[in-house]
Amino acid sequence: MAQRAQQLADDGLEFATEPSGRRLPSPRLFVFARHAESTANVVGVVSSDPGRPAGLTARGSEQARRLGAQVAGLEIDLAVATRLVRTQQTLELALSDRTVPVLIDPRFDEIRAGDCDGAPIEDYWAWRERHGPEDHFPHGESLDEARIRYASALRALLSRVERVTLVVVHELALRWIAQAATDSPLLLHATFGNTTPYFFDEHAVTRAAAGLEAMARSLAPD
Repeated sequence: MAQRAQQLADDGLEFATEPSGRRLPSPRLFVFARHAESTANVVGVVSSDPGRPAGLTARGSEQARRLGAQVAGLEIDLAVATRLVRTQQTLELALSDRTVPVLIDPRFDEIRAGDCDGAPIEDYWAWRERHGPEDHFPHGESLDEARIRYASALRALLSRVERVTLVVVHELALRWIAQAATDSPLLLHATFGNTTPYFFDEHAVTRAAAGLEAMARSLAPD
């Protein structure tokens, strides 16, 4: 046991101590937030292509700074963004006075909407109403493929050793992750506002990954 504890310490994990004196690994914390308000949010269009950037609005910049204030009490070891510039700008402003390594993980990107990219958000919702989760957006991906992609991104985070990780993602990814992590019906119609932080331990993130994979398998065609 002592040898295992020393190995974990060598891997960069900190320890808490029980009253008995036995040392336990400190729990890992994952803070997820939706990016700050973007120009695409304001005009109500789909923005899923990293090659067609939609940056933050002035209001979004303030929201990003507010996220920084909300997590100021945490010693963040790693920050994660997507290839969409609005997530990267959110992290840059939130962590402007810190030196935190940033990982860009394409697996957390917005669902790839293909031909719907740049279209009014109402067209995107109308397409989803007419199709199942296994159907691909024209020249894009399916909802099930996005779920599997998000699960893979979560498992990659779980394989790392950082104690506190801040992850800025998109609304759909955050909604699915929160639902799968908690299995709460209250989240089915919840509003996931820009830059509101949601806190999960590694057990919740593990549940989220498994839940997304199970949902994609259960909805896949025979």
